[in-house]
Amino acid sequence: MVRAYVLISTQPGRAMDVVSHLSGQDGIVQSDAITGEYDVIAQVEAGDVAGVGALIVEKIQRIEGVFKTVTCLAVK
Repeated sequence: MVRAYVLISTQPGRAMDVVSHLSGQDGIVQSDAITGEYDVIAQVEAGDVAGVGALIVEKIQRIEGVFKTVTCLAVK
């Protein structure tokens, strides 16, 4: 299993909508609205790196209000 953290920038005022949309989705372990440079952080899991990529492109980047993601793969 490959785990990653996805830092998400949203349009102003959309962070909580994005968190709500991610909640309960397959592959999304946890998501939280955060302070700082990014608006949302999501912990994701998939069977391989390609699966993580597909999850980000198909489930996260397609959410209305998301305009940028940065993915950090967990190494341990």
